[in-house]
Amino acid sequence: MLRTRSMAAASTIAAFAGLIALPSPAQAAGSVHLYKVYYDSPGSDRGANSSLNAEYVQIRNTTGAAVSLKGWVLVDASNHKYTFGTFSLGKGKTVTVRTGKGTNTAANRYQGRAWYVWNNDKDTATLKKPSGSKVDTCSYNSTRVDYKIC
Repeated sequence: MLRTRSMAAASTIAAFAGLIALPSPAQAAGSVHLYKVYYDSPGSDRGANSSLNAEYVQIRNTTGAAVSLKGWVLVDASNHKYTFGTFSLGKGKTVTVRTGKGTNTAANRYQGRAWYVWNNDKDTATLKKPSGSKVDTCSYNSTRVDYKIC
């Protein structure tokens, strides 16, 4: 009888542990979220377009459908804003928003700036819907690394 209780208890514990490991409904459905902020481009910060474009933020869509980002805003703590024009982020895709100039593609968007946006020591990236509601934020506070995985 003791063995039966022990097996039942073990089964109950295993089932309970399995429930804890399951993703929440929001995680299961996916999201559009900040994935990576590469805030300290390689080399010296002299404002070359190649250096500006090595500073970027990646946004990932883990939902099961494409999401229109038209009117969505990416902003830093100093209120430097990038507003998406007509753009759809495909399901399972990532878009890289680069600081400098370039030709927009499905994988890369360009802010067209002549100087850096993301501070090399600490800052906060915020992604907002056109209504102004926050979708996601990602903060960093380090000079030991050049990027932050959100």
